[in-house]
Amino acid sequence: MTVDQIAPEALQLPMKERVLLAASLWESIEDPYSLAAGRSDEDAIALALARDAELESGAVAPLSHNDLMKRLRA
Repeated sequence: MTVDQIAPEALQLPMKERVLLAASLWESIEDPYSLAAGRSDEDAIALALARDAELESGAVAPLSHNDLMKRLRA
């Protein structure tokens, strides 16, 4: 199922059930900041420089926010 199929159905639920569903979904998402919390400043800077070098060399292509959101929804 896709978000486009699920969302209209979920929005028809009573508020209490929507709240429970939203809380359940939220809890299932890993905290993206917890991954970076254990990283030293030196490691974070090295990663940022490596990512920048990948972009500058053309090894990877930049992705707009809109394109990222489209891919995540797909």
